[in-house]
Amino acid sequence: MRIFLDANILFSAGKSDGALRALLLKLSASGHVLVADGYVVGEARRSLEAKFPSAQAFFEALVKHVEASDKVSNPMRPEIAPGLPEKDRPVLAAAIRHRCQVLLTGDKTHFGPLYGQTIEGVEIHSPASLAIKLAM
Repeated sequence: MRIFLDANILFSAGKSDGALRALLLKLSASGHVLVADGYVVGEARRSLEAKFPSAQAFFEALVKHVEASDKVSNPMRPEIAPGLPEKDRPVLAAAIRHRCQVLLTGDKTHFGPLYGQTIEGVEIHSPASLAIKLAM
């Protein structure tokens, strides 16, 4: 399965050696493909540099397990996910463009209402819901 990672997932997994990092490494080891684009990698990297500069080495090691593209996707049409803020549309658009089956995000404020829904072939999950779905 191809799993697109939102910036908040990369940020959280990059800053500490906790359950989220363990989940991502387990997903990768199980044959799932972790995917990101330049938009989310750059956003996560900037946030870590500003808030947790000592975590940069962990972040870069984590990104080695991710199929990362330098390309940034164009935002999708608003009617595809009404109510999704403009700043979050490139994330869902990238998951669709990269033919991912899952968008993994911890953004409950903006993506929470979409958890469990499939949009343009991409099912939106929190880390907990994906772990339950895959029995990890």
